[in-house]
Amino acid sequence: MLSVLLVAVTTLAYAGPYTQARGQNAPTVPKTESVTNADGTVVQRQFQVAAPADGYGNAAGNQFDLVVDGAFKGQTVAVLHFYTGEGFDFHLPKAALEEKGFNVVRWVNQAPPPADLRAGLAKASQLWIVSDATRHLTDEHIAAIRAFWDQGHGVYIWGDNAPYYSDANAVADALFHGQMLGDLPGGQTVSVRRDANGPGVTMGHDITTGLEYLFEGITIATLQPNDALQPLVIGSAGNLVTAVYDHGGKRAVLDGGFTRLYCNWDTAGTARYVKNAAAWLVNYERFGDAVVGANVGANVR
Repeated sequence: MLSVLLVAVTTLAYAGPYTQARGQNAPTVPKTESVTNADGTVVQRQFQVAAPADGYGNAAGNQFDLVVDGAFKGQTVAVLHFYTGEGFDFHLPKAALEEKGFNVVRWVNQAPPPADLRAGLAKASQLWIVSDATRHLTDEHIAAIRAFWDQGHGVYIWGDNAPYYSDANAVADALFHGQMLGDLPGGQTVSVRRDANGPGVTMGHDITTGLEYLFEGITIATLQPNDALQPLVIGSAGNLVTAVYDHGGKRAVLDGGFTRLYCNWDTAGTARYVKNAAAWLVNYERFGDAVVGANVGANVR
């Protein structure tokens, strides 16, 4: 019998550190089946099917993250980690970030002197701030963060239900007039947002690569309307939980649900979300191969 391969798929090229799943909430994989024609010839037809899913409905496997493992080896995520209640020691997000090559350096419970913050940021690709109910950052600290951000380095600003957004609001206001308020119950998993006004995660954003379902957090603050921000996660109560800033070569994320970083970690999507967010904040589009780990290009081509 004559066997013929008919390929009916589009192959996406890798670019830089990115996987083929980039920008796809529901990645697909090729599948081949044999079809026998009336004349006895066998035709191999290849088509795309949904990637195997984990127990929460998201594509299973790191190959469906935004970037390949080890992509940013040598890059540092600096963390101002002020809320440490309920056993929150950052070990879960740290382990996830290390899969993509990141080093994690934290200042815990209190801010370093401004000069030490500037020195630490000089070695970092991005800064994460986990707020608590007390203001720790002075105007001098915030000026250092603003200068770091103005250079194109990413900033992730985490708050949570009132009053756990003191520094989050101070930094967000200084960077893009952002603010979060309130206290709403969460505890739900949201799916892809198909209604402009409905709950869920935004389709097609780099950070939501491989995510059809995401745990929203336990109790969460609500981001206030801001034309500079693009919605990323709308909670089950219809409130804006997470939004991104992406203008003029500068990137930031503002988030009212830091409980995702330690509560119900093994539920839908949190580890992938953390990895994707950090990968996006590296800002490869601005800095190019200077921020990519050695040999990554050879591994993805």
